[in-house]
Amino acid sequence: MTELKCRKKYTLDGDKEEEESQHEPEVQTEKPVKTEEDEVSNGRNGAGKQQKEEDEVKEEDAQHKEEESKTPESPVKRSTRFSAGFLQRLVRVFFGCLAAVACGMLYAAYLSAYHDRKFWFSTRQELEREITFQGGSGLYYYYYKQMLTATPFDRGFHELMMDNRTVAGQTINAVVRFSLYPELITSFIYRFTGSEEFVEPIYFYIGAVFGLQAIHVSALFVCSWVMSGTWSAGMLAVAWYVINRHDTTKVDYAIPLRDNWALPYFSCQVAALTGFLTNNISSATELFCYLTMSATTFTFLLVWEHSHYVLFLQGLCLFFLDAFDLLPSRKMAEIHMVYVSALLLAFFSQFQNASLLSSPLVSLLIGTWVARNYQQKMKTGPFLSRVMKLFVYFHLVFTTGITFSYLVKKFVQGDESDFFLKFLEVKFGLNTTTDFITNFLLCQESFQVPGQDLFLRLTQASVLPFYLLVLTVCLLSTLQTIYKRLSGQPMKTNLKLEDGRIGEQPSVIYHVFHTLIFGGLALLFDGMKYLWTPYVCMFTAFGVCSPELWMTVFRWLKLKSIHPVVLSLILSTAVPAIIGFSLWREYCPRVLAELSEVQEFYDPDKVELISWIKSQDPAAAAFAGSPQLLGTVKLCSGATVTSLPLYTDIKLLRRTEDTYQVYAMRSAEDIYKILTSQKANYVIIEESICNELSVNKGCRIKDLLDISNGHVVYDKGEVYSFSKHGRFCQEIKMNYSPYTNYFTRVFWNRSYHVYKVNSVISFQY
Repeated sequence: MTELKCRKKYTLDGDKEEEESQHEPEVQTEKPVKTEEDEVSNGRNGAGKQQKEEDEVKEEDAQHKEEESKTPESPVKRSTRFSAGFLQRLVRVFFGCLAAVACGMLYAAYLSAYHDRKFWFSTRQELEREITFQGGSGLYYYYYKQMLTATPFDRGFHELMMDNRTVAGQTINAVVRFSLYPELITSFIYRFTGSEEFVEPIYFYIGAVFGLQAIHVSALFVCSWVMSGTWSAGMLAVAWYVINRHDTTKVDYAIPLRDNWALPYFSCQVAALTGFLTNNISSATELFCYLTMSATTFTFLLVWEHSHYVLFLQGLCLFFLDAFDLLPSRKMAEIHMVYVSALLLAFFSQFQNASLLSSPLVSLLIGTWVARNYQQKMKTGPFLSRVMKLFVYFHLVFTTGITFSYLVKKFVQGDESDFFLKFLEVKFGLNTTTDFITNFLLCQESFQVPGQDLFLRLTQASVLPFYLLVLTVCLLSTLQTIYKRLSGQPMKTNLKLEDGRIGEQPSVIYHVFHTLIFGGLALLFDGMKYLWTPYVCMFTAFGVCSPELWMTVFRWLKLKSIHPVVLSLILSTAVPAIIGFSLWREYCPRVLAELSEVQEFYDPDKVELISWIKSQDPAAAAFAGSPQLLGTVKLCSGATVTSLPLYTDIKLLRRTEDTYQVYAMRSAEDIYKILTSQKANYVIIEESICNELSVNKGCRIKDLLDISNGHVVYDKGEVYSFSKHGRFCQEIKMNYSPYTNYFTRVFWNRSYHVYKVNSVISFQY
């Protein structure tokens, strides 16, 4: 089993070795002094001459050893020993990195094969391939295609900044609104590297995403390896990640989503942060981790609109480390510099994006800076004094941060912040509402509480039981360390295996806070599992493969029958081996079987609809419909739409609510006014929404609309929908007045009905 971390730090000048060699004789010379005293006492007691001679021989040997130890070590020996140690570490790092890269490449190859087998991707036509981008994610690929055909490239970039062909009646900056930097960079590389001669555009795009997933897996490998010091932890983390990939990534069904582009950079940032927090690393390694952390933090902010919320949670973990004096102040200041510089660069790169100014990360940084300058002696004094200072410090930080956030949002964007607070109130049961957007978001799977099947899958894969064990040990050890620091006791930086203090490693403490905060949110929001589960796999693999964790347990148990160091080394090797063998035996056949299963994904009705739009649709026509369908329409036809599947923009969500009114109990005249105000020429009605049958009736689109419009009657605990108008999506199919006065059906099949919004109203009875 190969170790990454070296317990002893070698230096070229060998000063440490000389100092140690000079101190050793002092300890040894104590023994001859004691033997002289024994000799005198024995002489006084009438001891024999033989005992005296033996003591004299021992004294001469000790003096001889002292003279040898004082002799300076030759430079040749020092250089040879340093070269051997450096070469050994270099070989270990090389093969460890090779294993990490190999795991990432194998995972990317598996994703590619699985994706092709699932969608029969290589045998499909271009239109059918694009339809496989589910959940409205195909919208991002549309802009990638647009940049490939833009001539010149900078002109296409300017058109995206002033885009009036996406949302009907609006001119938007699509680069900032949809975080299109991944598509811009990918299209630039594809065009200017001559890749069109070797690979199709869609395969290049998919390959870029799969390549990032390989980096994601490799970063988890490295993170677990750095913390535990052994490759087996990295390989076990990758195995658990792949087995639980339905709970760790969305790349299986929605490749272009921002999450799939951003989270690999976040995993690299966490790996670099882990190395940066590690004790006793060389200055070169620390600089490399710092630069990597800076680059990945900026890139993470650039490619995902929710990234600053994730970094706020990470900053909260680091804030606790600093508050409890578990991290050197120098490193904390450098991390703050990383955040500030990344935020500034992202702010200007996204054309003065106001959402970054009002982000909670900025509020946390400002609150910390103000409180630290105001309370400079927070980390001094006895236990009770430090606890009281800590409470005051927390109060100052959060009060200052909340005040700053309130002021910024008051002047920058008040509506969205107010909506977010109302959403949280309803989510946690503090309030109720009939607002369609709030209830619509709460009904999305990402905002619902995860089901028991998530924990059942993690338990079957043996992740959850070992995760709870590792978390318990590390948390208790961390609490011990916090108590020691508040009591004024110093932290030991040069930890040895026999110390059994895993909770005194800053990197371990950070990951304890990380997994607790993200895990708590994952218990409330199902979508947070994609940020929590990968690090559950990594953290658990680190724990079971770390001798320090087992040694910590044995120190608590005061094990004496067997040497605890030997037993911890045995368990840190045997337990991962047993887990790995059981996973290979049970899940390896399943993973390989997924590549051989014949799956079928084909939507002929949607293909027919898109084909009709491309053949009959006028260039200036605008379509109204559900956001997910409009994302596909925009991708495949390039037509202008009234709404998009983007749930972070309140204005787009309000337009979505207006478009969904075609499934409500509204009159033909009301719907006509709504659609004409959005400048829609056609409206697409989906049978799956109009006649939706669901066990959870409260989350159907038509039910949410009835509640929002006040078309609900409560009778003896039952809920009924009532209005003087019938449901529009059903009534319009009858082809009678007044519906035919406003709308004309131009296309229909089993799943979709397309109606043209008449520009001139014809009153036929």
